[in-house]
Amino acid sequence: MKKNNRPRRDVAVLFIAFVICALVLGALFLKKYGERHRQPVAPPPSQQEGKHLVTLFFASPDGTGLVREGREIDPCGDPADCVESVAGELINGPLGDLAPTLPEATSIQNVQVNGDLALIDLGEGLTQGLPGGSSAEMMAVYSIVNTICVNFPRIKKVKLTLNGKDADTLKGHLDLREPLEPDLTLEKK
Repeated sequence: MKKNNRPRRDVAVLFIAFVICALVLGALFLKKYGERHRQPVAPPPSQQEGKHLVTLFFASPDGTGLVREGREIDPCGDPADCVESVAGELINGPLGDLAPTLPEATSIQNVQVNGDLALIDLGEGLTQGLPGGSSAEMMAVYSIVNTICVNFPRIKKVKLTLNGKDADTLKGHLDLREPLEPDLTLEKK
C-alpha cells in the first residue's frame, strides 16, 4: 500500500508560508520601531533657513562689566565665516542701552578656526580708536573672546593678532601673547 505524502507536503507549504509571513511582519515592525526612535538630524548650518540667535557681550552702561545682548544673524556654513560674522556684529555695536566695546573703525582682517582655537586678526583701527586704560582694553578683548566661545562651544580659546602679527597688548595692559580663554566673571548679571 502506498502512503499518501500529500498531508506532509501541505504541512511543509503551510510552514514555509508561515515563516515568510513572520519575516515580513518582523521587518515591518522593525522599520516602524526604528523610525519612531530615530533622532532627527539637523541639516548643516549652510542649509538652514531663517535667522540664528547669537549672544554678544557689550560693556555695561557704567563700563564696569560685560552684559549679554541677543542678536539675530544669517546662517552660515564655514566655522571661520561664522566667527567673522559674529565678531562683525560686535563691531556694529549694541542695539540697546549698552556701551560698545570696539571702535567703529575696527576691521577684521582674517579669521581661522583650528580645532578648539580661533585666530582673529584685527586691523589697526582697533588700537587707534580704543580709549586708553586697562578697563577699556579688558572690555574690548573679553567681549570678543567671551562672544566667540559662548556662541561656538567647540572653541575654547581665542588668539588675537593685529595686522597679521602677534601683539603683546592692545594698549599696554592685557597680555595677548597667548590664546585667551573666556572670562565670564566679567559679566554683570
